[in-house]
Amino acid sequence: MQNESKTSLFSILIIDDNHQNIKLLECILESEGYKVYIQYSGEEAIKFINETPPDLILLDILMPKMDGYETCKIIKDNPITRDIPIIFLSALTEPINKIKGFEMGAIDYIAKPFDSMEILARVKTHLTIRHQKQKLEVLNAAKDKLFSIIAHDLRNPFQGILGLGEVIIHNIAELDKAQIHKYVSSMYRSTKEGYNLLENLLEWSRTQTDKIQYFPEKLNINHVVQANIRMSSSTAQNKSIQLKSLVKDDIYVLADKNTIDTIFRNLISNAIKFTPKNGEVTIDSKLTDRFVEIIISDTGVGIPKEDIDKLFQISVKYSTNGTENEKGTGLGLILCKEFIEKNGGTISVESIEGKGSSFKFTLPIYLN
Repeated sequence: MQNESKTSLFSILIIDDNHQNIKLLECILESEGYKVYIQYSGEEAIKFINETPPDLILLDILMPKMDGYETCKIIKDNPITRDIPIIFLSALTEPINKIKGFEMGAIDYIAKPFDSMEILARVKTHLTIRHQKQKLEVLNAAKDKLFSIIAHDLRNPFQGILGLGEVIIHNIAELDKAQIHKYVSSMYRSTKEGYNLLENLLEWSRTQTDKIQYFPEKLNINHVVQANIRMSSSTAQNKSIQLKSLVKDDIYVLADKNTIDTIFRNLISNAIKFTPKNGEVTIDSKLTDRFVEIIISDTGVGIPKEDIDKLFQISVKYSTNGTENEKGTGLGLILCKEFIEKNGGTISVESIEGKGSSFKFTLPIYLN
């Protein structure tokens, strides 16, 4: 049972036309908790892999019609499947056979008859390497996103502040109160943009290094909503946007207060940003047996259908300016998704271009 908990997340595909070999391999691998798939030919295996890519492939060489070498080459030539590690299992033990296997893209070569302990050791090693590689790719994507934000998005608000400050300093004697108010208001907006971005950036960087503190507690969700509405009320008033809550007062969730505040702050801010003047932003809730669903809806510009899937992807740079050219990086939504999942919930989006969007997320209900 202990082995199963460590390995059951990994799937292994055996490609071999020898039923006896397959049965033995299946027994060895399943005893360690691996999920095992079986294909008896290269042709069928390639079809299967395109629909259900495994974590690792054990591939025989001597098979009718399409041999293991050709099967391996086709898998490695496909951008979708090329990263799946392939281990050859073969009775062909001459160096030339092994060299050809590696040239086709295999990462290892095990001679038949094989030893069960050797099979398990090599499988475990290559699955560990693959898992670490995938983690590294995620971290590299996060690093690239971080540098992009620092290099471009974080610089913009401060450039605006510096530029406006310079105008005021050099022209203070000629400026009347209305002009000064205009410049200072712009500086305030730029400062707020920079501060919010920096706050998101710091929180997001902590999530990437597992340094974010998480303390779930009983929370009255309406109190949390009202507090965040008060924080966003001046921004909404500046655009004559009606910001209201329909959340009932007797709903309690089990969640971390700081991360929940960050979620509401970002989602409400986004709704205001992409809603034109005289629009409306509404926060509502629905109860199920175990969860409360929070719905933050706006009468804004909406999101193109093809862009919805990009909203929560760290590897895809997706950001647009608000209805009054408010800046954004897309980082806030990524942070929301991570925090919602950290609290045991999920997030989804419904949107119609020109009519508005609804961001829906769930949180576990507090149970006495």
